[in-house]
Amino acid sequence: MSSAPFTYEPVGATRDDLAVCPPGFHPLFVRTRLGEGGEVFDRAAEAVLTWEMHRALGVGVDATAPRAAPGVDVTITLAGLVRAPCRIVWTAEEPRRAGWAYGTLEGHPECGEEAFVVDRTGDGTVWLTVAAFSRAAKWYARAGGPATRSLQHAYARRCGTVLRNLVAPDTAD
Repeated sequence: MSSAPFTYEPVGATRDDLAVCPPGFHPLFVRTRLGEGGEVFDRAAEAVLTWEMHRALGVGVDATAPRAAPGVDVTITLAGLVRAPCRIVWTAEEPRRAGWAYGTLEGHPECGEEAFVVDRTGDGTVWLTVAAFSRAAKWYARAGGPATRSLQHAYARRCGTVLRNLVAPDTAD
C-alpha cells in the first residue's frame, strides 16, 4: 500500500450516491441487467470483488491484494501501454449490494473516482452499475475530449456484458 495522495476531491463521494458528479467533472452512469436470483448475485459480487471481471475484460490488473478492500492499490493497464494507478476508497459486501470504488493516483490519465457495484433489487433482478466522475489529467486524455468520454462509456458497457457472460447459468448438460 502506497501513501501517494489522491488526485481529486471529494474522495469517497460515490459511496452513498453513485450518481454524484462534483462540479468540474464529467459524469458516467451505466447500469446493466445481469440476470436474476441469489446465485447470480453471489457470482457477480465475487467476480467484481476479486478483479475477475476486470481480468476477463482483457485489461492488466496489478493489485496489492487478491480482493478489493479500502487502501488496496491497483494499477489497470490498457493495451499494455496506458497505466492507470488507483487506490480502493471504499468497498461494500452486503446481502444485496457488493462492490467498490477506486480513486485516481498520480500518473492516471484521468482524475476522479469510479465505482463498480452489483445489487439485487426487491424483485430479484441483479444489476451492475458502473458510475464515475472524472476529468482529463494527462495531455492525451485532454486531447481526446469527447472521444475519451465515449471510450469510458464503452468500457463501462463492456464491463456489464463481460460480467453477464461470467455469471450466466451454465446451459451445458
